[in-house]
Amino acid sequence: MDSRRILVTGLSTFWGGRLARALERDDAIETIIGVDVHDPSVELDRTEYVRVYNQHALIRRIVVAAEIDTVIDTRLAVDSTVAPPRLAHENNVIGTMNILAACTGPDSPVRKIVMKSSAHYYGCERDDPAFFTEQMSRPHPPRTPIERDIVEAESAVGDFADKHPGVTVCVLRFANTLGPGLRTSHTRLFALPAVPCILGFDPRYQFIHEEDIVGCLEHAARHDLAGVFNAAADGVLALSEVADLLGKPLAPVLPPWGTGLVAAPLRRVGLRFPSELLNQLRYGRGMDNRKLKATGYDYRYTSREAVQQLAKQLRLAPILRDASEPYRYEQEVEEFLRYSPSVRRGER
Repeated sequence: MDSRRILVTGLSTFWGGRLARALERDDAIETIIGVDVHDPSVELDRTEYVRVYNQHALIRRIVVAAEIDTVIDTRLAVDSTVAPPRLAHENNVIGTMNILAACTGPDSPVRKIVMKSSAHYYGCERDDPAFFTEQMSRPHPPRTPIERDIVEAESAVGDFADKHPGVTVCVLRFANTLGPGLRTSHTRLFALPAVPCILGFDPRYQFIHEEDIVGCLEHAARHDLAGVFNAAADGVLALSEVADLLGKPLAPVLPPWGTGLVAAPLRRVGLRFPSELLNQLRYGRGMDNRKLKATGYDYRYTSREAVQQLAKQLRLAPILRDASEPYRYEQEVEEFLRYSPSVRRGER
């Protein structure tokens, strides 16, 4: 099914805004509507923004009135440092259920749903397989609140797919993301003078570049991808290799026992180790990405190239900090400059 009228949830998120901007370049897409409680963080031309939270009744009215055929949900919070557990649960689980409820009913025009999920669904344990495939379930119950949220949210999406066979439902499980526009637990970790690690562990890491996350979401909007798909770049790196590519030494500041207790005081000096990050620093994770590539998606960056791009960004960061303040998009300011009669146009 060709997507013609698209609703993007989480428009103010890093992914929501950039996905909408990418979709705007396709003239075959008639309508793009973005919903969020916050304003967009990037400049958009054709996308209509509606300020609304995850209330299913309000979103349903938008879906029906605009005859939305495709919903792309980018809201999922996958970093426990972004929000406290209660707010994260409300966004990840309750919000997902409300979005799905807005797409139900005999008069619903929705025929495709794309969910941005996370590899945290699989967790990180010592007896994990070398590569998780989409057919594998978690070998152990979720350890952290974020992992529980993701498992619950995906379960709700799976139930929806079973009950609505006429709707194409796609879940994309993304690996750890790197990119110049991102601030995540891992990018903050890798920006330190030395890369912290757990003594005696050299975990496997697989990444995906920020451009490929937008690319995968856009690919899912343009094609009928039903089911779960791992979204991770080619190649797996040991943490020691990551540090070497970044030109930094490994710092075994965390002991193999009582890791969480030691990590807690380090927050006072700016080192934040969320539970899901500590699990990865111990065991790592790899994902089989062949299923998504078989649909025709070509990754723009490998895991190694994503790290190399981050290394380049980190080298330039001190220079950029000394430059003048960079441009930051603010919707109200842009609308004032464009439409206010007080602005004297062409008079310099």
